[in-house]
Amino acid sequence: MTLPPLLDALPPLASLIRPGDAVIVGQAGAEPLTLTRALVEQAESLGGPVDVFLGAVLSDTFARRLPANLRPGGYGIMGGAAKGFASQPGSIGNVVPTPYRELESAFGSRRLKADVVLLQLAPSADGTRLSLGLANDYTIAAARQARCVIAEINADAPWTPATEIGNDLRIDVAVRAQCSPVQSPTMSAEDTERRIAAHVASVVPDRATIQTGIGALPDAILGLLSGHRDLGLHSGLIGDSAIALIESGAITNAHKKLDVGLSVTNTVGGTTRTHRHLHDNRAFAIRPAVYTHHPVTLASLYRLHAINSALEVDLTGQCNTEHDGRGWRGGLGGLGDFIRSARMSEGGRGIIALASTSRDGSKSKIVAGTSRGQVTLARGDADMVITEWGIADLRDASFSERVKRMVAIADPRFRESLEREWHELSGAN
Repeated sequence: MTLPPLLDALPPLASLIRPGDAVIVGQAGAEPLTLTRALVEQAESLGGPVDVFLGAVLSDTFARRLPANLRPGGYGIMGGAAKGFASQPGSIGNVVPTPYRELESAFGSRRLKADVVLLQLAPSADGTRLSLGLANDYTIAAARQARCVIAEINADAPWTPATEIGNDLRIDVAVRAQCSPVQSPTMSAEDTERRIAAHVASVVPDRATIQTGIGALPDAILGLLSGHRDLGLHSGLIGDSAIALIESGAITNAHKKLDVGLSVTNTVGGTTRTHRHLHDNRAFAIRPAVYTHHPVTLASLYRLHAINSALEVDLTGQCNTEHDGRGWRGGLGGLGDFIRSARMSEGGRGIIALASTSRDGSKSKIVAGTSRGQVTLARGDADMVITEWGIADLRDASFSERVKRMVAIADPRFRESLEREWHELSGAN
């Protein structure tokens, strides 16, 4: 790959982005902050509407009222992008309900449009090579098809050997990063999260392969697994808590049966601690979603325990991760792939962990029926649901048994009403 002259300042984006363009943006720790901040600040100068495809946003770049011509979209409404979506009426129309692992082929085949791609790249120690650094996702497939690729070269991003850029990528503009990569530190857990985490940790055996994300609850869960032995790591997104678990000796990847000895993920968050751990680390592989999220890969892992969350779960096990009754809050992501595949893994379990109520306690998240009937994970894929009140094992359970077990892990204040609502719903047999 030939890199154009490295610029200290970014040219005006109006000279690179045209009205009507689809702009694809790096996600998680791989968000090119110098470029995305300039995109938001210069949006009104672009002369017309621009569609921005967002992923898991861990920064506050888009957490504001966006200029009217900047139309956010993506594969879900995640993290710091939620406020940006809320500021744009009708922006949900730009969300693509495509399973995460299919996005690479969608961009690669041009089914999804990519005119301009904003990338963050990491230089090798000798400065002669570049890697994707903190993500190995759909943005590289989009970049290979785009009219214009703008790369932010960030010396503070880790060089990750598995994501080295080959000669099939053209960079049109390269600019020196003006700041370090996104920092997403470990979040402090409250009592509810600690109680949920304790239940989750109790069902994860030694030698299990762990998949989870980042946030207060995943961080609390990973923190309680430090006493486990010979765990494996295979995830879609990791941060500082996963690195702490590796450094504690709990993760050895010795018994995964696939990628033995390797920690594997698709994208990375965390802070400088994580970035330093990953730098030129041959024991860590950042791989594309067609591998990390593929059911064949996941089912081949030993004792895969996929630990995810939801906005709400109904009494039969159906999960909603997209709409909370007031607005859209998430997308399909990799939830379905991980939960279904964990059920196929030898000794694996698919776990949905969530608080039993909204943060203010006014609304139960164990429900008789999901908001707007929204179902992200079907009841046939449900396995284990965990709240601060306990564990509901739904595998092979009948409807009546599922309802009984789900009511038992709901907040006690809502149990009677849930039983009444179920009775009313099931009375129409």
